[in-house]
Amino acid sequence: MFNSLRSLAESAVARLHCAVINRKGATAIEYGLLAALIAVVIITAVSSVGSNLTSTFNTVANKLT
Repeated sequence: MFNSLRSLAESAVARLHCAVINRKGATAIEYGLLAALIAVVIITAVSSVGSNLTSTFNTVANKLT
């Protein structure tokens, strides 16, 4: 009886350990996806601002000449 309970407890601990390890991997993937999304947003914003800034400098340059 005692060995059966001990075996059951060890099995439960092993399953819990696997679940924790798998969750850490999922969390790392989530953080990676979030970082990639933020990078895409930043690149898009910088491109847009860069285009507008180039247009503004060209307008100023044309008015100065």
